[in-house]
Amino acid sequence: MVPMNRSRLLITLLFAASTASLAGEKTMMHCFAFTTIDTASEAEWKAFQAATDAMPAKNPAILRVWHGKLLRPLAQFSPDAETRKKFTPQVNEAEGKMVRLQRQYGVCFEFKDQGADALKAYTANPYHAEWTKAYEKVRRPGTTTYDILGQ
Repeated sequence: MVPMNRSRLLITLLFAASTASLAGEKTMMHCFAFTTIDTASEAEWKAFQAATDAMPAKNPAILRVWHGKLLRPLAQFSPDAETRKKFTPQVNEAEGKMVRLQRQYGVCFEFKDQGADALKAYTANPYHAEWTKAYEKVRRPGTTTYDILGQ
């Protein structure tokens, strides 16, 4: 009976240590949602997915990737040039023409480090240009991008 309790204690301690090491990660998630091109072929999608999956092996700034269809499309509203001029740091509302894009797909890259230097290393890496070629074949220009800093 004693070895069983020691085994459970050991497992509990190992589990606690492993989850504690994940808490407070100082990594960064670089995420973006995009509007797909309806005419993108299956081969273009497979090339984009393969290029995205290869990112951690090809770009040392990246630990992990996630990509896929969004559970719910994300609406992105974009004002025309005249409406955009009405917005200032003091003005948050304006009337005018808007275009709505539906973002249907998303990608997140988990970076090893946080901040602008991590993003610079990511974009400076030669594989980023290669990956971008595959990405541009499945998405319309423009993305909704955000970065999440680990606490």
